[in-house]
Amino acid sequence: MKIALGVSGGIAAYKSAEIVRLLQDRGIRVQVVMTRAAQEFVRPLTFAALSGEKVITDLFGSDESQANVESAIEHIAIAQAIDALLVAPATADVLAKFAQGIANDFLSTLYLATTAPVVVAPAMNVNMWNHVATQANLEVLRKRGVRIVEPGSGYLACGMTGAGRLAENETIVAAILEALGAAQDLAGETVLVTAGPTREKIDPVRYLTNRSSGRMGYSIAEAALRRGARVLLVSGPTAIAPPGAAEVTQVETAEEMRAAVLKLLPESTAVIKTAAVADFRPKATARQKIKRKGPMTLELEPTADILAELAQRKTSQIVVGFAAETNDVLENARKKLASKSLDAIVVNDVSREGVGFDSDRNAVTIITHDEVVEVPEASKWEVAQRVLDQLVKLRKRITIPT
Repeated sequence: MKIALGVSGGIAAYKSAEIVRLLQDRGIRVQVVMTRAAQEFVRPLTFAALSGEKVITDLFGSDESQANVESAIEHIAIAQAIDALLVAPATADVLAKFAQGIANDFLSTLYLATTAPVVVAPAMNVNMWNHVATQANLEVLRKRGVRIVEPGSGYLACGMTGAGRLAENETIVAAILEALGAAQDLAGETVLVTAGPTREKIDPVRYLTNRSSGRMGYSIAEAALRRGARVLLVSGPTAIAPPGAAEVTQVETAEEMRAAVLKLLPESTAVIKTAAVADFRPKATARQKIKRKGPMTLELEPTADILAELAQRKTSQIVVGFAAETNDVLENARKKLASKSLDAIVVNDVSREGVGFDSDRNAVTIITHDEVVEVPEASKWEVAQRVLDQLVKLRKRITIPT
């Protein structure tokens, strides 16, 4: 997900730098848009360094040579690309422009051009906040669906005391996450996620592996971050980048994954094991490349059953397993749910074309001891959200006294 963060001119502008970091910690890309007045308090370079994105400072380029077609329509491109617009701090001037539809700079033009959710966090002098014009503008914005993060009360930079102080950064971040549909219902949880395939060496150039891309596990890791969890990601070899705020342990073999998972288990409150771990490995690994000399027999031995070992060692953790099946899908999943003492299992039929392995889409059934939830074909991001919904349900059942 990506948001635009509008920063307007006020002493609270420096606090926006921390908002950028907090959003990035939840896996959200941030592009900063600064008014001219904001640049008197914080330099654009600060936000560029923090966000890794271009900082927009003007509706057109800073000189005639830059005022080209691309910059002239940039506000439209960004308006279509973002999932939400956050303005923090929002001055009385910005609120008035938004309410009256005045579009004379990049931020006010972006507001009119976007159809994404809009959140504003006002900050100003107490008298300006209480003025009838400001309150009228706020009422107009509320009726149009703009979310207002009410300012706090206290000592203000102008020397006065009262309402008008920018809300706490965590409160602002919670508001934008709610607007994005990313409720912080996993706050306080430490979710251990395994993802990707494993590789079992045959010789220095060959190995046994499977078709797992890691996309399902990475989607769950990113979704958990956005819902407020700390995420410990144990990943086999993949070609995709992990969520930036996840604490990543890279592994290759099933045994390395087992060691990493058991090491991190005491830190976790929930385990979601999406990794496609090899069931077998070569009994012996050749030290040199095996030459092609005709038929060859490869002797295999089973790898450790990580899920079963988790069941033996877990204390209060919720454990969710994944099962890729090709026949008797639900029956096999229920057997695994019981035999491995899982709290839930997510099963998919990998014989179906277009879902599961090597795909951005999936279709699964989530089975707990109390219910069966069918998740029809959807993006792996949507599937990840449904899995986490069940995790939240399971946590509530455990914590609510019977």
